[in-house]
Amino acid sequence: MIVHLSVHTPKPGKEQDLIDSMHRYAAAGEGQPGFIDAKTLRDRHTGRLIGMARWEDEESWRVGVDAMRAAVADDPFDEWEAAEVDGFFLEEV
Repeated sequence: MIVHLSVHTPKPGKEQDLIDSMHRYAAAGEGQPGFIDAKTLRDRHTGRLIGMARWEDEESWRVGVDAMRAAVADDPFDEWEAAEVDGFFLEEV
């Protein structure tokens, strides 16, 4: 299993825009071969948003992630994000 994890820091007043975008991204994964699920999570202490997508394997992610990225390609992340996104590509060990 592969987990693609992204940590976002929304600008004040832009949290819902970013959450909506993350939900569109997740929805675009539905039906992709090897896609397990995707969640949008919020850290209670910092307000940072965490996107977590799980895939059966790396090959499935490589093929399916393009549809997810296309779903949010026109979103103005520079207006919504207060910092660079921290991204992680995790594998079970």
